[in-house]
Amino acid sequence: MSRLVLMIAGALLLLICGASAQAPSPEAMSAARKLVVTLKIADQYRALLPQLLLKLRSVVAQDRPEIERDYDAVTAPGSEIYTPALNSMVDQVSALYAQSFSIDELRQIEAFYVQPAGKKLLEKSDALAQASAQIGQDVGQKTADELKQRLIEALRQKGHKL
Repeated sequence: MSRLVLMIAGALLLLICGASAQAPSPEAMSAARKLVVTLKIADQYRALLPQLLLKLRSVVAQDRPEIERDYDAVTAPGSEIYTPALNSMVDQVSALYAQSFSIDELRQIEAFYVQPAGKKLLEKSDALAQASAQIGQDVGQKTADELKQRLIEALRQKGHKL
C-alpha cells in the first residue's frame, strides 16, 4: 500500500516539476533575447574568451611551436570556433531572463537600458562593481580591526591577558 502511495506522490511531483519547467513562450524568448543583446551579455562573454583561449593554449599546444602556430590561427579574432558556445550562452541566458520576468517586465527593463541613463549604467557597471567591492573590503577590514580591539578590551576588563 505504501509503495503505491509513493508511486503516486512521485508521479505528481514529476508532473508538478515538469509543468513549472516549461520552456518560455516564443514571445518571451524574443523579448529576453532583445534584452540580452541590449545588456551586451554576449560582448562580456566574448571579452573573456581571449583569456580562456590563452589559458587553454599551453594545455592544448603542450609548448610545441608547430601546434601553437596552428592554435593561434584557429583561435584568431573572428574565428568561428567559439560561436556555438556563444550562441548557447545567449540562448540559456535569454531563457533564464524569460523565466524570471514577464514579457512586460522584460520590455520595461530593455526600455530603460536603451535610454541614456541605462546606457550610462551599462558603461559604468564594471567600474562601479569593482569600486563597490573594494569599499566593501575596506569597510569590512576596518570593522574587523575595530571589533577586534573592542573585544580584546572587553576581555581584558574581565581579567584575561591578551
